[in-house]
Amino acid sequence: MAELRPYPIGALLTRMFRELDEHDAIFHLPRRKLFTGDEHHDTSVVFQGHVAGSPLGPAAGPQSQMAQNIVLSWLAGCRIFELKTVQILDELRIPRPCIDMQTIGYNVEWSQELKLEESLEEYVKGAMLVRILEASGRLPVSPSFAPLVYDMSVGYDLKGIRSERVQAFIHGMMDCSEVVDRLRAQIPDEFAEYRDLDFQTKLSDTLTLSTFHGCPPHEIEGIIDFLLRELHLHCIVKLNPTLLGPQRLRELLHDTMGYTEQHVPDTAFANDTKWDQAVGFCERLGATAEGLGLHFGAKFSNTLIVHNHRDFFPASEKEMYLSGAPLHVLAMSLVGRFRQTFGDRFPVSFSAGINARNFSDAVALGLAPITVCSDLLQPGGYGRTGAYYKELARRMDEVGAATVDDYLLRAYGNAEAALDAEGIEGGARQACLEALEAGGTLDEAVPDRGLARRWLSRVKVLNTETYVQRVTADPRYRLAANAKPPKKVGSSLVLLDCLSCDKCLPVCPNDANFTFVLPQGQVPVLKLRPGAAGFVAEAGEPLTVAKKHQIANFADFCNECGNCDVFCPEDGGPYLIKPRFFGSRRDWEAFADHDGFYVERSGPARTVLGRFGGQAFEARIDGARASFVGAGFALELDPVDPAGSVTGKAEGEVDLTYFHLMDMISAAVLEAADNYVSAAARA
Repeated sequence: MAELRPYPIGALLTRMFRELDEHDAIFHLPRRKLFTGDEHHDTSVVFQGHVAGSPLGPAAGPQSQMAQNIVLSWLAGCRIFELKTVQILDELRIPRPCIDMQTIGYNVEWSQELKLEESLEEYVKGAMLVRILEASGRLPVSPSFAPLVYDMSVGYDLKGIRSERVQAFIHGMMDCSEVVDRLRAQIPDEFAEYRDLDFQTKLSDTLTLSTFHGCPPHEIEGIIDFLLRELHLHCIVKLNPTLLGPQRLRELLHDTMGYTEQHVPDTAFANDTKWDQAVGFCERLGATAEGLGLHFGAKFSNTLIVHNHRDFFPASEKEMYLSGAPLHVLAMSLVGRFRQTFGDRFPVSFSAGINARNFSDAVALGLAPITVCSDLLQPGGYGRTGAYYKELARRMDEVGAATVDDYLLRAYGNAEAALDAEGIEGGARQACLEALEAGGTLDEAVPDRGLARRWLSRVKVLNTETYVQRVTADPRYRLAANAKPPKKVGSSLVLLDCLSCDKCLPVCPNDANFTFVLPQGQVPVLKLRPGAAGFVAEAGEPLTVAKKHQIANFADFCNECGNCDVFCPEDGGPYLIKPRFFGSRRDWEAFADHDGFYVERSGPARTVLGRFGGQAFEARIDGARASFVGAGFALELDPVDPAGSVTGKAEGEVDLTYFHLMDMISAAVLEAADNYVSAAARA
């Protein structure tokens, strides 16, 4: 089931706090992997006039689409949320699988997978859950790390953005009080203390524009101009790596980094905005924004369109979008060129191949936000960001900096060269130099904010030059360092039991895969045949459950992206082979080509719908009595002694193996605290 289904706020709250109580984790992210700030390092920045506790955020993608994505990103230490891009065409059929992280990263998924109205509600719901976690006091956050900013992203053309539904989405983000009040009323009595919290009702007044590859420059300019003048939004325009031009891009991609199999179609360069055109509309839009008292900036970069030369995606996809390590070098080259042209006049947002080893460098360039996607799809998922902050703290300590501004000044040793370049002399220069002394800080040494900004701006430009030179020559971004796929062991997944490595859990951005505990032992294989005197039982070789630790999948949150299959050491794909649970009877019935289960609970009784190899069954278990119904049979039995208690009718042989699997798997999943099936049953 590739369609995503939003989850009720009440069930999310139940799951969130129950898992925190029983497992010291939230949505499978353990407390030890959370990042809630560091009192010794102030990582706060200013973005579009708003303070954020850190420049780190999820890129507009799979980590920022649903409510639980937003919560997980916040828990991981993200503080500027670039929410997934929405557009008027919200019923797209996206190929599956759609994400290939075997090496550097490719995708064929580029827009929201929810209806516009659902997206708005998910973003508001996620923000409310974050606010509830803050208010609970269960996860203390350093004061300087607390502020957060939500940045909406829309696309892909002016006609669509002007449409009534997209306008309703944007206005809903600017004033979401109606959605907040509706969700507030859905908070269960168990959590009634949170109903009257001061939930944010102006979720966003900033917007990052995403446009199609090949979108004409006049269209891009027209959209931003409309958003500035008519909606009074702070705006960022996301630009494409093809701005480098065919010669420079191919030189970097093929000659410098060695990615010779990745071919950018000539049409991408012919149709995309050219450098001079981008410079022109940035000049004009920047002037417009300034005149309106708004902020305007640029983002580097969009993914890179390349021919689909691999066999991972469906053959129908002739092109795909490259991300990861090579995109980092291409995008940084563009940042360097942009700052050569504009200096620090326009803020720069960055998203391309960010990871634990280069996040600190992006901070040293004064980029904000610095958003990440591909790295969080690697083993460890959202928990990987702890290493980002650990490395940033190490490098800040190394140069004696406690704030981002002081780190900027000291990171690459360009501070004095910046004073020379700006012609800062005399007492002003001396004040600046005092900021560089041991124990010195920019705020204390340079009270003249204008002087401090001027100096910092020049340092950003020089730091960018330094880093672009370094990263272009860095072998870590070349093919040889990024060509090894995840290890496979040669075995194939089956319904129960596996290597139990749990790699499939954190690599799912939606937290769709989960674990449950199943008693080790034998699953009876018992077949019943109707006879003249009742049913005749024939026992077969029992199935063995070798491990307690089992994996399952929650279909409502699984868009079949394929990422868990990439990192699972066994073949087959956890999202395809492991027990799949649907969140509603309607979906279980509608997606008849998908095996899986649906569970309802009424007091001690359970109703379980199950499908195996396309065969559908229904079981109702209530203590010592159970019913089991399928095509051509309807039975009543005692689950403990089915052969000795069975009554009912059957046209032919009935395999009770399916009943036992439905009984034991559903009971185990409902017993666990850390899955959405049990949370929904308890909410």
